[in-house]
Amino acid sequence: MKTARQSRSSLVALAGAIVATLFLVACQQSQPPATAPSAAESKAATGKDVFVVFEGSWAIVPDPKDANTVLLLAPKTKAHRDLYVTASNNSSLAAGTYDLSVPARTGSAAGTFDESILRAKIDPKNVQRVLDDKSSNRYAIRLPKPDAYLPASRHRSRVSATYPPEPATEKEYATGVSLRYSVTSLTGFSLAGTPDKAAFNPLLLQVETPTIRFVIDPAHEPDPADKCNTHSRQSFHDAATLLSLNLYVDFPESPSTCHDTDPQKAHATKAETGRTAGLERLVARLESDLGDDAKAASAASLGTYRFAPFALRGMQTMARHLTATWYLFARPSGICLAPVIAADGS
Repeated sequence: MKTARQSRSSLVALAGAIVATLFLVACQQSQPPATAPSAAESKAATGKDVFVVFEGSWAIVPDPKDANTVLLLAPKTKAHRDLYVTASNNSSLAAGTYDLSVPARTGSAAGTFDESILRAKIDPKNVQRVLDDKSSNRYAIRLPKPDAYLPASRHRSRVSATYPPEPATEKEYATGVSLRYSVTSLTGFSLAGTPDKAAFNPLLLQVETPTIRFVIDPAHEPDPADKCNTHSRQSFHDAATLLSLNLYVDFPESPSTCHDTDPQKAHATKAETGRTAGLERLVARLESDLGDDAKAASAASLGTYRFAPFALRGMQTMARHLTATWYLFARPSGICLAPVIAADGS
């Protein structure tokens, strides 16, 4: 009898274990399967894309002394304002050489080029010559090689080594370039530099949105009536000349008569045009430090000798306000249509 009770107990225990096992299996099967993280979620967990944008007459070239870095070179001319860098904070930069440091990276640093970026053969000796030049006529920004070079803006133009450039070369060229970096953090971007004729305190860039911009604005807004895009032609010529390149740009929307006054041609002379240029000349004249006799003579010629000191002082005050308003509200941007140049092999 004892043996029979033990057998029944064992069977009951075994049956209970089987039921419990089946219950657990059923519960597990009723749970929804865990979803794998999406590609976007995986990327967000491992890296962030930051874009370093260059606007102006820039050329992209390899660093002659470091295969892992690249250089962005641009001429400093009277036709442009000083270079400035901007993120959430900003700073003006004098002519010189600067280094942009980036945080730890997750990207490939492949440095692939979008096909809209103009490529040209640039002699490394000319790059080194530009770097060694301390005459304050160029900017040089050194950066780690990016994951990719992308167009930040485009415009249709023609470029070749003959003038005028052949229509067969016409395409949408990048007029601004964006260097993409995949990084682990938005903190850690900093700029150090050696201006040619000044000092520069290292700048920690506050990258709260994923863009850093290096911008060279025109000195004044081009005349809307100028159908030749004269400023863009001159800017491209200045960038090509900086690196001893025999290249010319032309714009299909410009009339053929623009070739007669094109600043890229050796016999051409650039005329200063535009209402903005006239305004700036007036402001400069009003702000000039005229001698007392000259002020009096100028006022007397207007028949206002008695009120000359007050009138001139008021006009100079107004000029300063006009200048501040111009820089604050009418600063031109994004109006250079010249293609960015990139060295083959960079």
